[in-house]
Amino acid sequence: MRGEHTVQPVTEPAQARRAVERAVADHCRATGEACDPGAVQDALLVASELTTNAILHGGGVTDFRVDLVRPGVRVSVSDRSERFPVATDPGDRRAHHRFGGHGWPIVCRLAHEVRVSVLPAGGKRISALVPLV
Repeated sequence: MRGEHTVQPVTEPAQARRAVERAVADHCRATGEACDPGAVQDALLVASELTTNAILHGGGVTDFRVDLVRPGVRVSVSDRSERFPVATDPGDRRAHHRFGGHGWPIVCRLAHEVRVSVLPAGGKRISALVPLV
């Protein structure tokens, strides 16, 4: 399993989901491998959350990549901010009554590997590997 699909520009979560869905479907057709539908849904959710966070907190998406690697799909989203994501404290009672703050924990739970790196030209890239089997 090795292939790369670069999509640019991705300006909204729906575009990110479609890009991941298309890349995974192309891969499955080309290789004849079956991918767990639940795992594909996890990858779509991760793509959506990373894109939403880049839009809301990172000044917009500057790059979006979908890479098919063993054992799954790596979704990478770059934005303009160098601020790292912050998880909401699960013990904070106020967090349950406010909008937002749930995307990053979802990404961390569904992905087997999450990397955040500052980019040389500014901004950051977040890559999340979601297994497909």
